[in-house]
Amino acid sequence: MVRNKRYHHGDLRQTLVIEALGLLEEGGIEGLSLRKIAARAGVSHAAPDHHFPTLRHLLNGLAVEGFRRFGASMRSEMQASPPAPADQLRAATRGYLNFAVGQPHLFRLMFSADRLDWSDAELAEAATGPRSLLSDICRPVAVIRGMDTPEGRASIEQLVWSQIHGYSHLVIDGKFPLGEEGPCEPRAALFDLTGLLFP
Repeated sequence: MVRNKRYHHGDLRQTLVIEALGLLEEGGIEGLSLRKIAARAGVSHAAPDHHFPTLRHLLNGLAVEGFRRFGASMRSEMQASPPAPADQLRAATRGYLNFAVGQPHLFRLMFSADRLDWSDAELAEAATGPRSLLSDICRPVAVIRGMDTPEGRASIEQLVWSQIHGYSHLVIDGKFPLGEEGPCEPRAALFDLTGLLFP
């Protein structure tokens, strides 16, 4: 077995995920292979088989880690912001955009319809966290707007999600330039959706 400083009898699965995330952001999904990741981790090319029998299994593992980080990014912004519903919605969208800009290849992978196996229970559970967070921050809008029904809440969630998700893709694709304040502060948003939703 090939060894280097990267892996020393620890959690091989997590080591493989971390190395794969690095490769993903360096060269995109096309640059990923189990053999390359094993080499980066300093293990034999057969070593990943127990945790990730195929590349698709690995991609699911990356998406699981991605959703965990994604939710953490939104929660971090929310915890640092005032508790008012409008402030919390703006904070969550900042965390959303910040994650997308910081890890664009992972962000694209996480929402891929054909690269991932969405029947995997671990992936479905990981994606539930950010989705629940979206529901929580949209609920006050539904209440204020007199739309606090399952259908009304779903409509608000779809509006907020499509706006920030689409905006994030436009930013990471270079369609909207970033400002000098950093990745979570675009130079000029087309409009402040939160300001429109909260009268």
